Amino acid sequence: MASSPYMIGVDIGTTSTKAVLFEENGTIVAQGSADYPLYTPTPAIAEQDAEDIFKAVVESVKQATSKAGIQPDEILFVSFSSAMHSILPVDQHGKPLMRAMTWADNRSAEWTEALKTEMNGHEIYLRTGTPIHPMSPLTKIMWLTRDQPELFKQTHKFISMKEYVFYKLFSEYVIDHSMASATGMMNLEKLDWDEEALHVAGITPDHLSRLVPTTHVLKKGMNPEYAKEMGIADSTPFVIGASDGVLSNLGVNAIDPGVVAVTIGTSGAIRTVVDKPVTDPKGRFFCYALTEDAWVIGGPVNNGGVIFRWIRDEFAASEVETAKRLGIDPYEVLTRVAENVPPGSEGLLFHPYMTGERAPLWNPNARGSFFGLTLHHKKEHMIRAALEGVLFNLYTVMLAIEEKIGRPKKIQATGGFARSELWRQMMADIFDQDVIIPESIESSCLGAAVLGLYALGRIDCLSAVSGMIGSTHRHQPDPDSVRIYRELLPIFIRISRKFEEEYADIAALQNKTMQK
Repeated sequence: MASSPYMIGVDIGTTSTKAVLFEENGTIVAQGSADYPLYTPTPAIAEQDAEDIFKAVVESVKQATSKAGIQPDEILFVSFSSAMHSILPVDQHGKPLMRAMTWADNRSAEWTEALKTEMNGHEIYLRTGTPIHPMSPLTKIMWLTRDQPELFKQTHKFISMKEYVFYKLFSEYVIDHSMASATGMMNLEKLDWDEEALHVAGITPDHLSRLVPTTHVLKKGMNPEYAKEMGIADSTPFVIGASDGVLSNLGVNAIDPGVVAVTIGTSGAIRTVVDKPVTDPKGRFFCYALTEDAWVIGGPVNNGGVIFRWIRDEFAASEVETAKRLGIDPYEVLTRVAENVPPGSEGLLFHPYMTGERAPLWNPNARGSFFGLTLHHKKEHMIRAALEGVLFNLYTVMLAIEEKIGRPKKIQATGGFARSELWRQMMADIFDQDVIIPESIESSCLGAAVLGLYALGRIDCLSAVSGMIGSTHRHQPDPDSVRIYRELLPIFIRISRKFEEEYADIAALQNKTMQK
């Protein structure tokens, strides 16, 4: 037994890995992080280097333990959160055969369409819970087995980035039920690989890792050199953990019925916990595992904070310069500008599909647009409309979830957007709900730590997280703003549904011109 109750939650993200060292009561003691590039040489490719990520895990844990100044045997455990949907083919020696394809990689778009229209894809979704989309590892493996036959011949396993990290540390291929439920290949009821999904992918169970619960603990066999580098004992228990999405719900205490978590970082998501697997006859939301009796349904959106960053980079050179002179964040200047525009941006709508879209459209060809522009509209209208558009899109995902769970009891919101008072209030007005911002912004790391406590039997139930978070902000909807947004929302939805053919045509033209 460790001599002091410290625990580490690690979150493997798309562009960085974070490690947070907590006391057992959830108090943050120290943090570490390491960044790495996302390789996007074409609009369809979005890759990570596996070794970059493994080194980032080691480095971020090393930073956290070093800053805390604790001894290696003082760590109770290390528990993991990870971004979903990555696929990495490795050979029989565990060596990567290419960079990992991330959730944002769209090379499997044609096979996705074939799966939808010719291969019983909807029935596979109903059993596996992962919507049919290029983000899905199922469609990525379809592309790899069919379009990269020489690489497939060399492939021993298809794994995610978290699996690669655990293989490097423990020389074992294991995948938790949560990450597996995001592959499109695990039968949610049986908690086993789905035969039809694997047949469609063109692989066998031997090509995949061993399935284990999210509470699975590895205690022996860690590479002692990596343990020493991280500043921990090689006997430290490692809890395999779950995906970042479900652990973010846990980390903001959105695990009770009717409580919804909304996250807006670079991308975004809206999720709620149910007590058994649930899929959607219309295929609009995912269903992923947290534990054997807690499942998370919801929808991810590609376009969150990345839209605000695009506005900053392409529209706001003068505001960025002003922020630099004042010594403040450029985003703060932009939100001040947007505050001068009334809710609804005087009839200007923005559809934020700059990187295609997952929920609710599940259309990689979707493209962004301003609608309703007049000579009256100025740059500040466009800034505000962009922020509103991100939330309109998330709210349409909420509407699909409401068909299953009814109106939410409350919304717990987290992510980089929560730094903006304007954006927080917009959420309350567009959703017409109270919005609560928990104190802990590292929700996935905290969720991983709480799951670790549960795995090791130090807490009896996951609701213990309620004593580890506070409330930083609370926003109530403004009735006048709600009325305006309720007029605009149906127009926003109709436009996105009507443009499906146009999205496909313009995406094809863009792909053709960009490849020249």
